[in-house]
Order: sequence, then C-alpha cells, then structure tokens
Amino acid sequence: MAVSIELGKALDKAYENSTLDEVLAAPPSALAGLTEKHDELLAGLGINTVRELGGNKFFALAGVLVALSGKVD
Repeated sequence: MAVSIELGKALDKAYENSTLDEVLAAPPSALAGLTEKHDELLAGLGINTVRELGGNKFFALAGVLVALSGKVD
C-alpha cells in the first residue's frame, strides 16, 4: 500500500522533493527551522542524520511524554 504525505513545510526547501530515504540520510538541518549550527551541536551528541535524530532514545522519550501530556490524570 502506498502512502503519501505532504512534508513541504516541515522540510528545508532543498529537501522538499527528496525521497524519504534521502531525508532520513540528510543532516538534521534538512528539517525546517534547524541550521548548520544545530547540525554541529547535534553531532556532538553523535547525531548526524535525521534518522539518528528521530531514533535517539532521549528525543523519542521526550516526544512520547509531550504526546501524553494533558491525556493523563
């Protein structure tokens, strides 16, 4: 089953027409709002690609906690 989503506003203009694999292999600055300076800072944490950023256990946990906020008593 093919799935299509619009990520244009979430990506830097240079990556708007990239494949998912290309975006995942790109530096974090491929995401709209992040810059090469962010790439340098994240590299200090061992994060060099969008895939590594999304798969980082600390960032993933923080995302889950934010998603749960307001949904738990």
